Amino acid sequence: MPREIEILGAFVPGLLIVGLLAAVVQVGLDWLCAHYNIYRHVWHRSLFRVCMFVCAWGGLSLILLH
Repeated sequence: MPREIEILGAFVPGLLIVGLLAAVVQVGLDWLCAHYNIYRHVWHRSLFRVCMFVCAWGGLSLILLH
C-alpha cells in the first residue's frame, strides 16, 4: 500500500485512512465491551478506550502499510 493515497486529486497520508478505520474498529470494540459488561473489570475506562484505539491503529497500520 502506498504511503499516500489520492482522493479527489489530493494526496492523503495512508496513516490518516488507517486511523479512521481504527476509530471505526474501536467503536465496535467499545460497544462489545459495554454490551458484555467487560468494563467492570477495568480500572480506568477512558485509558482502556485509548489503549484499544492505539492497539487497533498500530495493528492495522502494520498489516496494511507494511
